[in-house]
Amino acid sequence: MADNQWKRFLGNGQSAPLTEAAMPPAPAWRTFMTEAAFAAEREASGERWLAIQTLAEQDTRGQERGESFRLDDDYKDVINAVNAALYLRRPLLVTGKPGSGKTSLAYAVAHELKLGAVLSWPVNARTTLKEGLYQYDAVARLQDAQLKRERQMGDYIRLEPVGTAFLPAPVPRVLLVDEIDKCDINLPNDLLNLFEEGRYEIPELVRCKQDFGTVNVRTADADVFAEITGGRILCREFPFIVMTSNGERDFPPAFLRRCLRLKMPDPSQNKTALERIVEAHLRRGQDAVLWPSLQDDVRALVEAFIAKGSAETADIATDQLLNVVYLLTREVKPDQDDREQLKTLLLKGLNQED
Repeated sequence: MADNQWKRFLGNGQSAPLTEAAMPPAPAWRTFMTEAAFAAEREASGERWLAIQTLAEQDTRGQERGESFRLDDDYKDVINAVNAALYLRRPLLVTGKPGSGKTSLAYAVAHELKLGAVLSWPVNARTTLKEGLYQYDAVARLQDAQLKRERQMGDYIRLEPVGTAFLPAPVPRVLLVDEIDKCDINLPNDLLNLFEEGRYEIPELVRCKQDFGTVNVRTADADVFAEITGGRILCREFPFIVMTSNGERDFPPAFLRRCLRLKMPDPSQNKTALERIVEAHLRRGQDAVLWPSLQDDVRALVEAFIAKGSAETADIATDQLLNVVYLLTREVKPDQDDREQLKTLLLKGLNQED
């Protein structure tokens, strides 16, 4: 088999949409919902999928992030890791310096394979798995009971990004778990069980399953609902999960063994990569017309950035370079003294004194 035939994601914006028929078969040990069980879910999940695709088309910000991220030959490991995660139904734990494209990778996969809008779950030290799965508004239910106001049980429940990603679907959703290294010590182990089993429960519904049966709940996708029977959710296709980390903490060995670990290449000393990143961000909107006249200035600024050397640019994000290029390539430009001061200001490293 030719090398590019097994790849579903190419990183160049030209991959074919990942349809149910094009999904590579899952390993037997990573199969969750059987075909027979999914048959009962197919109509509802198909309608939900059409709504999700419509939302993705309306998400201009997400589309721009996906379109502007392109991978060249220096990123072959990244392309292979994405495709391996799709085949093996395993999450990706992505590390790298700020601006290396960790977050943008999730948007590139969603955009290129047409997997709907990215479900984003930012993590902090207080984040719990339950918060990522669903919310239950007990206060509103109590108030309605006191007022003898009847509402459906599903009106009090909303699936959050993680919970939404594990709903049965013909193809995987893209779930971004952002900055997981900021999490509480227990979260990786909690996620490990979810990632292994591909299922979770909503206890408030499980306890009352005989009373409510199937309920219609809101999801993390705006105005998109899902039917849940018995309070239990089992995924059909394991989500494509990107967990970003700045390498600020260690994770349990059991958690690491079940992830595919990827380190994004550092673009700060790669002239081709930096020029590609700058072009992808500036060659859009009104600047698309100006791009031919900007190329010489962009090239000079990128070369000056690289000339600083890897030691000085180690803790400078590519976003900072983009800020410099944008300000110094406007039609009305700062004079030479201001240019140098702006470059010093905008390209200041984290360890550089004020």
